[in-house]
Amino acid sequence: MGIQQKVKNWIENKYLFVIRREEDFSVITSLSINKVRVGLIVVFTLLVFFLISLILSRTLLASWFDPAYLESENMKKIYSLSQTVDSLLVEVEAKDRYLDNIQRIISGDYDVDSLRDGEDTLPNRDLPVQTPTSEELYKKGDATQEIIDEFEAMPPDEGSFQQLNTSSFTETFFFSPIKGVVSAGIDLSNDHFGVDLVSEENEPVKSVAEGTVVMASWTLETGYVIAIQHSNELISIYKHNSVLLKSVGDSVSGGEVISVIGNTGEQTTGQHLHFELWYKGNPLNPQEFITFD
Repeated sequence: MGIQQKVKNWIENKYLFVIRREEDFSVITSLSINKVRVGLIVVFTLLVFFLISLILSRTLLASWFDPAYLESENMKKIYSLSQTVDSLLVEVEAKDRYLDNIQRIISGDYDVDSLRDGEDTLPNRDLPVQTPTSEELYKKGDATQEIIDEFEAMPPDEGSFQQLNTSSFTETFFFSPIKGVVSAGIDLSNDHFGVDLVSEENEPVKSVAEGTVVMASWTLETGYVIAIQHSNELISIYKHNSVLLKSVGDSVSGGEVISVIGNTGEQTTGQHLHFELWYKGNPLNPQEFITFD
């Protein structure tokens, strides 16, 4: 018998599968198969398992078996984070413009009326920056001079300072910036928009209320200056400090130490704190709101 005949017989050999009852061994059903049919059944079974595995790897088990799944999810997260960063950058830029405008208003280099007209950027912001001389850097701006002239022309009882009273801040509690003696009060006719407070050497200066630092710098006339934006459009300014302990953008709480009393700047005649309160661009008398002794 040749090899081909042996292979043919091995393939064509049939087997009978019989299912019987246990009680009487009667035949329920029978199935005649050969090796070809067994091979087809095995192939079909493997194909079914392969298709099921493929479907699961693309759906429920994608995170385990799909190498591109993790990369795809990471790309989605990166895109979401980039959108968030873009939004934060826009908010930071708007915040910087706001702080820049506040500093310009404090220094007198920006017309307050332009803010009311909806302008939120500084004029000529993109022009090349020229280094000013010391006289140009520290001289009063046109807007500041106009406000001073307006105050000087008003009778004492018509100034905006006289029109503001404690009823505007009935819900605000002010801390005293330092404990000391008032050596000079507010005097609008002499461009003295705050009070001078004399205290002990190295006395810590505290924020009068919760807010955000919008200015922390040095000027020739007033030395180290720090300004804080509070709620209700209120700004407090602290001048002639020896050391500033906060930076622009820092959030401070009422009573938190922000600087140290000093004797810096050309306008000082001794160690003291010059303290100002401004409400909607108008100076307030701090003694009407705060007890310093």
